[in-house]
Amino acid sequence: MIAAMRSLVAAVAFLTRIPVGRWVDCGREDVARSAAWFPFVGALLGGIECLAAWLLRPQLPAAVTAVLLVALDVLLTGALHYDGLADSADGFGGGKDRDDILRIMRDHCIGSYGGVALALAVGMKIAALTALLGGSAWPRAVIAAPLLGRWAILLLSAALPYARATASVVVGMGRKALAWGTLLTALALAAGRDPRLWFAAVVVVLVAALLGLYCRRRIGGITGDTLGAAAELGEIAVLLVFLWRVG
Repeated sequence: MIAAMRSLVAAVAFLTRIPVGRWVDCGREDVARSAAWFPFVGALLGGIECLAAWLLRPQLPAAVTAVLLVALDVLLTGALHYDGLADSADGFGGGKDRDDILRIMRDHCIGSYGGVALALAVGMKIAALTALLGGSAWPRAVIAAPLLGRWAILLLSAALPYARATASVVVGMGRKALAWGTLLTALALAAGRDPRLWFAAVVVVLVAALLGLYCRRRIGGITGDTLGAAAELGEIAVLLVFLWRVG
């Protein structure tokens, strides 16, 4: 039980700005072992955003509430995965070969590709949330998006090698984390009692697979930045699934 709680604290400390790290001193190995909790942390973030939406929605227009939800997401996560998306876009967009791509990804400056990727991601989230807040399914979508986005990290970290020679928490993640994380994810989806949740999970698998194949071809594996990109693309995919009109 103590080990499980330590892993949960490590996952929260790594993926968010919630100040739980002061309770437990977590190293790289602790973070790697905590990966199974990533979907749970995503659900926690979604729950906080859901509560904020519940409070703001009756008082403000849907578009304003959507902007505030995205801003809250940035505050809660420290824009961790947005940074990964921007770095990945810059690397793949401007890099000529594997070494060049990895070098650009490590550069802290944001280039044209990264800026456009961020604008598109934020704009898509705001537009999708604005539309969803006008309906009744928004709580499930708001919670499922970060949950399945973090699950996408487990999918790629278990399927592909780490592309850099340097040490990283990614190296310690693997199939065991994916198995337990998938169990937590499945339980959460079952509790939601909405077929769209399962369809969203399938779409996230497809998005992760396509990104993974591209990463394998261009750089031979994954990096922390590409995992961040997977999380953001997974979140957007979930929101779009809930907006998709059939018939």
